[in-house]
Amino acid sequence: MFGRRDKDAVEESTAAAEAVTPGTGPYDAANAPAEDGIQRLDLGSLLLPALPDLELRMQANDDGTIAAVIIASPDSALQLGVFAAPRTESIWDEVRADIAESVVGDGGKTEESEGEFGTELLARVPTPEGLAELRFIGVDGPKWFLRGLFQGKAVTDESAAEPLVEALRHLVVVRDREARPVREPLPLRLPKEFAEQAAQQQAAQEAQQTGGTERRPSPNPRTT
Repeated sequence: MFGRRDKDAVEESTAAAEAVTPGTGPYDAANAPAEDGIQRLDLGSLLLPALPDLELRMQANDDGTIAAVIIASPDSALQLGVFAAPRTESIWDEVRADIAESVVGDGGKTEESEGEFGTELLARVPTPEGLAELRFIGVDGPKWFLRGLFQGKAVTDESAAEPLVEALRHLVVVRDREARPVREPLPLRLPKEFAEQAAQQQAAQEAQQTGGTERRPSPNPRTT
């Protein structure tokens, strides 16, 4: 994987960068549009477009670090995770095979299809209520890999998926310079605006506990 000639590596690196910037995203930060009029929330390794009618949530690990970003509409959701990857090689085929193996091992079923972002994996996962449908996508970039998981109506309904797909088209991935093992999650954080709201909420709660009466609304996004 690392024994190619420098010329080949340069050509492949360029190809990897171009592969995620054919006019729409997800973009690598080095190739993102400089001025496209899109306001984006800074989540660290992701710059997420602030689009109307979509709710932003954060999924946290036990230690409080952010594991994934979830953007949701009234009937659908898209979970995003971003990971370290080789500079020039795709890992989506490997990741997709691992997901399929896990689903089948749990008694589910999978099938592949082609979509806007390449090969997708449709999974039917057993739950107490029956089989639940999920749709996985993967985007390989230079030294990063983005995994998306559609849930709800967006799994099979294109019109329901469109607002979430539109967010993907304007998403920017910011890969830090730190050397990381392949598949290690890239760091995510609360946007500055929401971190300030969270601090205000904490201050309000402390004031209530000490006899104050100040109340403030809960911040958005939620951390789950």
